[in-house]
Amino acid sequence: MSLAPGLRAEVLIMVERGDTAIRVGSGDVPVLGTPRLLAFAEATTVKAVQHHLEPGQTTVGTKIQLDHLRPSPVGMHVEIVTELTEVDGRRLVFSVTAVDKTGAVVATGTIERVVVDRERFLSRL
Repeated sequence: MSLAPGLRAEVLIMVERGDTAIRVGSGDVPVLGTPRLLAFAEATTVKAVQHHLEPGQTTVGTKIQLDHLRPSPVGMHVEIVTELTEVDGRRLVFSVTAVDKTGAVVATGTIERVVVDRERFLSRL
């Protein structure tokens, strides 16, 4: 496993109607819903480490802290950036920042994931 702090990934999204709080059931306004923002952030953490894991390994989410600070309307571009900031055995800690095309910070937070053996993990279900 070649995981070390500093691994990063970025994802640029455009808020679509399917991403809104109305569509995902987390509110009644047509802006980027927090659950969608979180899903994008988690996907970005996966992207940051996917090519640095051993064959058969994957990561699973264990802890999330996300401050959704600013609304993003349909059509707004938002860049989500995650960086691996801590490796403690199998535990990985990522910083998360989302910024819209105006430069405003949309969200900040941390996401923790754990490295697991995919087959062993699935065999316990």
